[in-house]
Amino acid sequence: MPHRYKVREIAQQSGLSEATVDRVLNERKGVRENTRAEVMQAIADLDKQRTQLRLVGRRYLIDVVMQTPQRFSDAFRAAVEAELPAFAPAMVRARFHLWESGSTAQMVDALGDLRGSHGVVLKAQDEPDVSEAIDRLVDGGVPVVTYATDVPASSRCGYVGIDNHGAGVTAAYLMNQWLGPAPSDVLITLSRTVFRGEGEREVGFRSALRGSGRAMVEVSDSDGIDATNERLVLEALEQHPSVEAVYSVGGGNTATVAAFERLGRACRVFIAHDLDADNRRLLREGRISVVLHNDLRADARLAMRLILQERGALPVEPPRPVPIQVITPYNLPS
Repeated sequence: MPHRYKVREIAQQSGLSEATVDRVLNERKGVRENTRAEVMQAIADLDKQRTQLRLVGRRYLIDVVMQTPQRFSDAFRAAVEAELPAFAPAMVRARFHLWESGSTAQMVDALGDLRGSHGVVLKAQDEPDVSEAIDRLVDGGVPVVTYATDVPASSRCGYVGIDNHGAGVTAAYLMNQWLGPAPSDVLITLSRTVFRGEGEREVGFRSALRGSGRAMVEVSDSDGIDATNERLVLEALEQHPSVEAVYSVGGGNTATVAAFERLGRACRVFIAHDLDADNRRLLREGRISVVLHNDLRADARLAMRLILQERGALPVEPPRPVPIQVITPYNLPS
């Protein structure tokens, strides 16, 4: 049967005879399983070597474009920079375009101003104008990977991040387990409703708590910035004295904790997302209950790999779902 490598190459790589390799490739009878495995491993090794040769001397410039609170962008930037050497012998560099709050027009302008990019990792609003800006990049030969929150109507080549709806359902499960029969109402804090991922988390959370009898109070449009979030949370708590629990979808958790403390109110359960510096501290101090997290370095590695796959620099691998990690004060990763 035809194969992408000559029988002689596979035989040299495996240390087997050409006749044995030929028997394996043509699926003839009488071949031991361990011999077949040796041939398959030799082919995998040749694939890896071919990829390495293809990457030698190649240079790629990847743009990371994100509207997100600085505590999250700082953590993701560190993850990207830690993973860049993993793509050697290619040289992969990253440029960062990061801001905390802004309009859809600002995002569209930022995407339109990119020059010399080989790919974009993007956390952006799920808006028609953003989708069109992504399409223009892709039409120009620049692959785009959405991160943490998707823009599914665009021609992005992939999405990297947790199952946001599943994360919301997980948060609701934990909330019910901890609150038990207590009739506590729940505050849901979002950074901004135009981020699809946050909306999916909220929908999952609400759907899983439907029928629980708990009222859910929503606070939004703080961009996850502490100063704005504290004001909005204070107003919500003053208007809803039965709120005793928080599901923080969009961050600003230091401010939310401060708002409860200013009013002398207890927060029985506090569920947050992302293991940034603020959440690590709050978790250690016992001021939040649990963090739903995913490995940022694994996310960064996968996002950059998808871009290099689109450019033909790496072989295509099937996508794997990003698992949700439930982090307590007792299993904090270093």
